[in-house]
Amino acid sequence: MFIQKKKKEFNKLQESIDKLNRTLERKQILELAELLGNRKELFLRNLFSGMFKGIGIGIGFTILTAILLIILQKIVALNIPVIGQWVADIIDIVKQSR
Repeated sequence: MFIQKKKKEFNKLQESIDKLNRTLERKQILELAELLGNRKELFLRNLFSGMFKGIGIGIGFTILTAILLIILQKIVALNIPVIGQWVADIIDIVKQSR
């Protein structure tokens, strides 16, 4: 009786360990723990990640600004009285500040 009870407890424990192992593998916790243990690799990964994010933000901002300027030029070309004058004033201010 005692041995059967211990076997059941052991089987439950084994199932729990297997479930935890599957969860850890699925969440890639072990790779993260190894990465946190290696400070040099963590530093390099974060350095490159930051550099690429900065480059991406710069490129994205440049593209959006170019699109906005093209749209503003089209608005000025349409010669809408209020908006066209407002955009022309902005362009004059920018030219004067150069």
